Amino acid sequence: MGHMTKIVVERLRKEFGKLVAVDDLSLEIRDGEFVCFLGPTGCGKTTMLNCIAGLEEPTSGDIYFGDQLVNKLRPQDRKIGFVFQNFATFNLMSVYDNIAFGLKVRKVPSAEIAKEVDRVAALLRLDQLLGTKVGQLNLNEMQRVALARAIVIKPAILFLDEPLSQLDAFMRATMRAELKRLQRELGQTAVFVTHDQLEAMAMADRIAIMNRGRLQQYDTPDRVYNSPSNRFVASFLGNPPMNISECRYQVKGAKALLLFEGESEIDVTQFREVVEKNIAGAQAAIAIRPEHVWIRDHPVPGRALPAQVQEVEPLGSETIVDFVLQSKAFRAIAPSGFKSRLGDTKWIEFDMSHLHILDDAGKVIV
Repeated sequence: MGHMTKIVVERLRKEFGKLVAVDDLSLEIRDGEFVCFLGPTGCGKTTMLNCIAGLEEPTSGDIYFGDQLVNKLRPQDRKIGFVFQNFATFNLMSVYDNIAFGLKVRKVPSAEIAKEVDRVAALLRLDQLLGTKVGQLNLNEMQRVALARAIVIKPAILFLDEPLSQLDAFMRATMRAELKRLQRELGQTAVFVTHDQLEAMAMADRIAIMNRGRLQQYDTPDRVYNSPSNRFVASFLGNPPMNISECRYQVKGAKALLLFEGESEIDVTQFREVVEKNIAGAQAAIAIRPEHVWIRDHPVPGRALPAQVQEVEPLGSETIVDFVLQSKAFRAIAPSGFKSRLGDTKWIEFDMSHLHILDDAGKVIV
């Protein structure tokens, strides 16, 4: 196979008996792009990866590498590198022999193997460890050996299935930066599976968010975070997660309002045209991130809702404030030093430029 410019997946479906693991999924991964498949456990992201890599055969649908249909190609014929969750290193062998393994299998001449191992070891800062047995390394170093072994064969595409999940928080942060640097230097197409949204947001050019086998949104980290397509994406991304609260849409005179429990309301006249074009009935919901919620000591008619302070969590640079709004939890991020007594009533106002309105089916319409 020649150089693969992109991966195209068309209407992919994968069934295991009655279970539909991947359901009618289509997407394109550009040449040199770093794409993350993100979603909760059991959403189909690893099955999707395995179908593209050739480890699973799709029930239906097509997969193209560049212009070539690869459905029937074996994994070893797809020119891919794979890094697994458990590293899959040979712990009784040296770092050198681990990295060289794939080249030896391909019967590459010894001089060329030595040159390639040295090149990749330098890239991954393993050059001082080539004579060390892998079993004597720490997890961070073992992870780099697994990566080196995958990239030394010069795969057109690098597949990474939860490769950082065994590392501690500090090592994960280090390896995130390392992986992204490496991928940029190599200009390699990379497909990364994770359930960790921080990893996806930090590393990906685009994120494919999946739930129950279906693609929910496929876009840049900025777009999936700030412009979620539906209720699932809005609630799944973010820590603390996005606030979602039910409401009713009503027009009073010249004003368009969202009504909440206790007859409190916010004025959404600026969104009236788009709301009425996209909403079938009166039932709706709002979604807004905690960092876009302002806390007021006094009512702001038409702009703020009364809520009770339930908990105050100082985190150094900021403070998370938990409220009860409509008998549900609602969070805001306040500046460092924010003080309030539990049970106090405050008024929470929304940054309208970051407010999302959802229809009764959970689709974001604003």
